[in-house]
Formats: sequence, structure tokens, C-alpha cells
Amino acid sequence: MSVYDPGLQPERTGLAWQRTSLALGLGALVYARIAAQTVGVWAWLLGGAGILTALALGAASRRRYRYTHRSLTSGVVKLPDGVLPAALALAVATGGLIVLALTLVGPAAR
Repeated sequence: MSVYDPGLQPERTGLAWQRTSLALGLGALVYARIAAQTVGVWAWLLGGAGILTALALGAASRRRYRYTHRSLTSGVVKLPDGVLPAALALAVATGGLIVLALTLVGPAAR
């Protein structure tokens, strides 16, 4: 009996991670564009960090999908841990706190 269910769950999860990384990258660009007038170069630096985080998330999610698919199709079920969601939550929380600090400081951050 095979453990793998061909219901495309890993594919949907992989696509969800791709959408998340695209949204993170786009959000970083939008923030940089809008906040550049208020906080100057810091907005572009934080936007660049967001883009790098989105690229890293995209690469990690592709590795995670391949690992999950390989595990399910081989019959040896060893699914990935929760490090990727935890790392993403930490990165978004840290970025949010930095954005909040820059917004509160405002023009003095230039």
C-alpha cells in the first residue's frame, strides 16, 4: 500500500509558498517606493532585504516541495519540519518592527 495520495496536496502547498514569496517581494518593493519619501535610503535598504528574503523563501520552498514529493513517492515518509514557516514568521516580525521604528522616527531617520 502506497502512502502517497495523488491528490496534488504537495503541489498546492508548493504553489502557496511561491505566492507567499512573490507577495513578500512585491510588498517589499511597494514599501520601499512609498516610504522612500519619508525615511529615505533606509526604505530602499529594507526593501532590498525584503527582496532577498523573498528570493531565499522561494528557493527554500522549492527544495521543501522536492523533498516532500520525493519522500511521499518513495514510500519512506519523512516530511519536512517547521523551520521554514518559523523562519518566515521571524523575518516578517523583524521587518515589521523595523518598519514601525522607521515610521515612528520619520524624517529623523534620513
